Amino acid sequence: MKTTDTPAEPTPKNEPTPKNEPKPRKEPEPRKEGGALDVFSHGVLVIWAIMVVLPLVWAVMTSFKDDASIFGSPWSLPDTLHFDNWSRAWTQAHMSDYFLNTVLVVGGSLAGTLVLGSMAAYVLARFDFPGNRFVYFLFVGGMSFPIMLALVPLFYVVDNLGLLNTVHGLILVYIAYSLPFTVFFLTAFFRTLPTSVAEAAFVDGASHTRTFFQVMLPMAKPGLISVGIFNFLGQWNQYMLPTVLNTDPDQHVLTQGLVQLAVSQGYKGDWSGLFAGLVMAMLPVLAAYILFQRQVVQGLTAGALK
Repeated sequence: MKTTDTPAEPTPKNEPTPKNEPKPRKEPEPRKEGGALDVFSHGVLVIWAIMVVLPLVWAVMTSFKDDASIFGSPWSLPDTLHFDNWSRAWTQAHMSDYFLNTVLVVGGSLAGTLVLGSMAAYVLARFDFPGNRFVYFLFVGGMSFPIMLALVPLFYVVDNLGLLNTVHGLILVYIAYSLPFTVFFLTAFFRTLPTSVAEAAFVDGASHTRTFFQVMLPMAKPGLISVGIFNFLGQWNQYMLPTVLNTDPDQHVLTQGLVQLAVSQGYKGDWSGLFAGLVMAMLPVLAAYILFQRQVVQGLTAGALK
């Protein structure tokens, strides 16, 4: 009998063995661009942060020293914390009265500025009417008007209205001083908000007033917080306007009180009380910015992210 052998499977020719497999070529890593520029910019930011933070830390540290330690070892840490510096500045230097006057003035002017500025900005941003651009550029021009040129006529206007040396008179002046920047900032912000939401509110039967206060104003919260922080900083540190319009010592604000404290303590030598009063005036500004720094950034970048 004949047997048939199964043919052997043909082996593939020219098949490379595992030892002869070519190694994959490594792609060159992309070179990082701007490395030197990043190092330089970060170095500048670090130097700038040191220049800003170091005086603040030194002022806080000095407010807990006595006068001998301030002049004997100005850069060293206080041996003991002298909290009596703060109590002396708060009571004897009348910083409590100055602080209360400042809170009343800045609180009233900040609320009035945000309400009036947001209403004017909403109208300029959402409605077309004759003179729209003219009114807008009037507010923009008010930002470039130097306050020094308005001090003398402003004094006589406030005096003729019977508002000199009053809290509400200073509030009205602060509002007028802050409105140009507020309207300019919020007009650009309201233009970034979607119009479909307001149109849906009108379809549901909402009036213009209700649409503004219940729909558009909550949507503009990041912009309101941003411009509110800037106005708070400017109004809290304002010195020129209260010096001219608020000459009554009982109505002085913090900036006037600090100058008066510096003059009086310069003769008495109570420098520790002066630094304590300085830190008291500085803390609310730092606290406000630390609490709302995220909202400030959101409000500033809202127009760029549209």
